[in-house]
Amino acid sequence: MSKLFNKKQIMTIPNLLTLVRLLLIPVIIYFYVVKEDYVMTLILLALSGISDVADGMIARHFGQVSDLGKIIDPIADKLTQIALLFCLIWRFPLMWIPLVLLVAKEIFNGICGLAVIKKTGKVYGADWHGKAATVMIYSTMALHILWDVIAGERIPKTVSDILIALSIFLMTLSLILYAIKNISLIKNAKKEN
Repeated sequence: MSKLFNKKQIMTIPNLLTLVRLLLIPVIIYFYVVKEDYVMTLILLALSGISDVADGMIARHFGQVSDLGKIIDPIADKLTQIALLFCLIWRFPLMWIPLVLLVAKEIFNGICGLAVIKKTGKVYGADWHGKAATVMIYSTMALHILWDVIAGERIPKTVSDILIALSIFLMTLSLILYAIKNISLIKNAKKEN
């Protein structure tokens, strides 16, 4: 079955799942901000996360890995993170730090990624540190919402600060490691040409 798909395909199951994740973003915002329904927000966030894991597994198992998927999958992740961090800022002001760092990191990585594609002709997927940073930021956001659902009150400031600090650390580490990798890829491509 994996022979039926190639990297140039657009309408693959993983890419459709990514599209669903993009369409969930305004719904998540609506339930968090307008409805203040934190249970439904968590359910939608969990569905988004499950579809993210599923699209990666399906892509690898059925040979549906595509260059488009490598590009839009992280975009869907980052837009979901940015939207939810923006929502959380109103109740947890320190969330502005990971939000600004995330936006800066993605702009930098986007520019570097385009340069790498231009120089090498290849689209590279996420590395372990990027995935670890993503898991941490999602965990931080989910725990801030989950605390409200379970305890009926805001997460304690100390716990919130520790989670935010861990997210900032992993995002900064990921930014540095991606910068080193991308600069190395660009330099090596120049040497080969």
